[in-house]
Amino acid sequence: MNGEPAAGAMDGPGVKAVLFDLDNTLIDTSRAGAEALRKTSELLKSTLALDDQTISIIIDKFKQKLFQESFDPSAGRSIDEVRVGHWQESIQEAVGSCSSPSLAAQCYYLWKNSRLQALHLSPEICDLLRKLRHRYKLLLLTNGETQTQREKVEAVGCEEFFDAIVIGGEHSEQKPFVSIFTLCFNMLEVKAQECVMVGDSLDTDIQGGVNAGVRATVWISRAGGAVPGGSVQPDYTISTVLDLPDILDQLS
Repeated sequence: MNGEPAAGAMDGPGVKAVLFDLDNTLIDTSRAGAEALRKTSELLKSTLALDDQTISIIIDKFKQKLFQESFDPSAGRSIDEVRVGHWQESIQEAVGSCSSPSLAAQCYYLWKNSRLQALHLSPEICDLLRKLRHRYKLLLLTNGETQTQREKVEAVGCEEFFDAIVIGGEHSEQKPFVSIFTLCFNMLEVKAQECVMVGDSLDTDIQGGVNAGVRATVWISRAGGAVPGGSVQPDYTISTVLDLPDILDQLS
């Protein structure tokens, strides 16, 4: 853990609330996603009898489409339909022939359901949240498409630990925009300087916290690496959210 706070991090009022990101902060979405892609690769291999390299190309194309995804709920297609399309296009681009829509749907729902099944809040994190809630107001603030994020919240059963849950896709702006943080402060009836923002993304969680003027930002860096040059500087860096109490004690 980086125990040295950034300049100014120790100044200010006491902490009354903690805002948490969800993916790769409280739950290991990356690991769950990798497991889901492994299972989908096996399905493709058994169905299409393709070599490992071609399967890898399909998977990489799907991951790229997912990363570049721009979902518009007013366009008349559900997120499920859009992502079935990602699989169909990925298979077609890699194989060079049109794949069956039913296979693309099989791939999508296997990937989706396998990922949800692999997500969980560890007993240690559940215990952490219960203890923190005795001292602070807790809010879950996650970016992403509404259905997808709500399904994750339901899958891991985290509603009981938070005073409020805010899904970015349900609002006009997501992290790092100030408007969604202001909404959170108002919901909890606290000031920005009474809040700590905790998350794994420098671009959304930490930058958003800085933009909104929170008391302190805490970056979860599982790899334990230094903050990249040119990036926003978090007040604290820890490798796991389980180290958060030490920082909150310093701030109190």
